Amino acid sequence: MKKKDLIRAFIPGGVLTPRDLRKIIDIARALGNKVVHFGSRQDIMFPGDDVDQKKLDKAFGSIRTNYEWSGQKYQNIVTSYVAVDIMPSRPWVTTGTYYNVLEFFDYRPRLKVNITDPEQSLVPLFNGQLNFVASEHEDYWYLFIKFDTSDELQRWPVLVYSQDVGKVAAALDSFYFRNGQEVKMSIDALFQKINMALDTNNRTIDNNLDSHTEPFPYYEGFNKMGNNKYWLGLYWRNNRYTISFLEKICDLCDQTNCGRIIITPWKSFIVKGISEEDRPKWEILCGNNGINLRHSSLELNWHLPVLDEKALKLKNYLVDVFDQHDISTYGLTFSIKELPANLFTSIAILSQPSLRLFGKYSLIKRYNIFYSKNFDPNEEEYIPFAMYVTKRELPRVLMKLSQIFYAEMSKESEDRVWQDGETEKETHRVYQCPHCLTVYDERYGDQQMGIASGTSFTALPDSYECPMCEAPKAEFEAKEMLLN
Repeated sequence: MKKKDLIRAFIPGGVLTPRDLRKIIDIARALGNKVVHFGSRQDIMFPGDDVDQKKLDKAFGSIRTNYEWSGQKYQNIVTSYVAVDIMPSRPWVTTGTYYNVLEFFDYRPRLKVNITDPEQSLVPLFNGQLNFVASEHEDYWYLFIKFDTSDELQRWPVLVYSQDVGKVAAALDSFYFRNGQEVKMSIDALFQKINMALDTNNRTIDNNLDSHTEPFPYYEGFNKMGNNKYWLGLYWRNNRYTISFLEKICDLCDQTNCGRIIITPWKSFIVKGISEEDRPKWEILCGNNGINLRHSSLELNWHLPVLDEKALKLKNYLVDVFDQHDISTYGLTFSIKELPANLFTSIAILSQPSLRLFGKYSLIKRYNIFYSKNFDPNEEEYIPFAMYVTKRELPRVLMKLSQIFYAEMSKESEDRVWQDGETEKETHRVYQCPHCLTVYDERYGDQQMGIASGTSFTALPDSYECPMCEAPKAEFEAKEMLLN
């Protein structure tokens, strides 16, 4: 099954009622499915072979959401609604804040839109193309734009009013696609072009965004909220949520007056507002369905592509090895992806394209390992740590990187290994494509392009291109990689 064969039900903000979830899983069942999958953009996915488009349109017409089938044209709006009342937040950012902002989206986004509170750390701030981040001023948002993976993250020159977020997003969406996705201008020039056509209530920026790294939260099991209430986080390691179980969740939500189900970007979901007296009912439901409510952080904090059995198998292998060696990964997040990749993670395991001999036999699968600056998932800079690593070598490399993380986190000195400047660690210079993160390491050369190991980057011809995205040699950037 390919992603283009999946039906994606868009859940604006990741929030839906039990009634709407029941309707979505009814649609999935009618198409012969027994399970559904959650996406990293807080959407719901399920296979859709032999789809009757008219019937599907009619079925989704009764739900307050849109859908997409056999394509990647539209995007779900991601919000950090899920973090309200369970993590730190700006004082003015409440559940009502998100409803108010989403109410003014009267179009179907084609650009990825994130609307987040910078105090929380569960939902990514900057992995969208249009990233609205709550400011210190009530009802005003910073806007950070990154249309393409090769672009730098740029800040909109003014703060955007809550009721104008949808209007500004729609204008940018229209401008981007009207111009053939070739929007190459300064942020100030873009602002002048867009803002003159809008009647908006902007506010001057008087402070830079103060975002700080917090340990990644535990988001599973029963956890206390205010007013003697609980929230329950549910996670299944294979991201296959059975329709029969989700129906029981909807029924119990109705019985216990829990009016919202919230999907996280980590392929899990949360139910808030469970009372003390109703908690036993939820415990019985989980127990009767064999639901484990206490996966370790070894299991939880992974981003995997939907329906990627190879990635799931690799993750399970790594988790087993970590467990055998009593390795902690608390505070770290991991992604297993193919290049090019849009990342929100501390440590990225990126698959090298498979090479073939005589057009038939694959060579041993290898991986490149990167970590984000400061090990902060919201950082845009990813630093190479190890190249061309085999599956067998991966646990050792990742355990060493996690040990570096904890060793450096325990230091009071500002001179950390991931910061700019001199360090005591021995490094090796490599050259990285800024667009897709592909690295040229002279120790290995470039087998795909017929370049032998030991060939220096300067010795490569000027016509050399990135084997992944065809960026020219001149755009590669020198990076210092830790020797390990």
